[in-house]
Amino acid sequence: MEDQLRLEKAREVLSNPRNQKEEVQALQDTIYVIGGKWKLPIVNSLCNGNKRFRDIERSIPGITTRMLSRELKDMEANQLVRRTVIPDSPVLVEYTVTDYCRSFGDIILEMIKWGKQHREKIRKK
Repeated sequence: MEDQLRLEKAREVLSNPRNQKEEVQALQDTIYVIGGKWKLPIVNSLCNGNKRFRDIERSIPGITTRMLSRELKDMEANQLVRRTVIPDSPVLVEYTVTDYCRSFGDIILEMIKWGKQHREKIRKK
């Protein structure tokens, strides 16, 4: 029932005239921040408890060390990830999602749900 109400609301929003230029800019901004092959899998890994670089890397099949490092730096610059250095011997570095990142948690869960439904739909063909 809740899914039906959400779907009806989405249809209503999408059928009303809107400022398309503003919407395109907002979509482009969103894609810039969370787009690409690796950012959402990294967020998912962090949300599942992986905090150390190697743990994150091991949890994402196919990502290279260089790419993970690059993406974490980019995500830190966009305030999605917090990097914490723990002065120990040896020095420990942990990554966590910020509250700002958590603000699109529902969107990520919906994307996961949609992705599962899509995969199932395509497999049925």
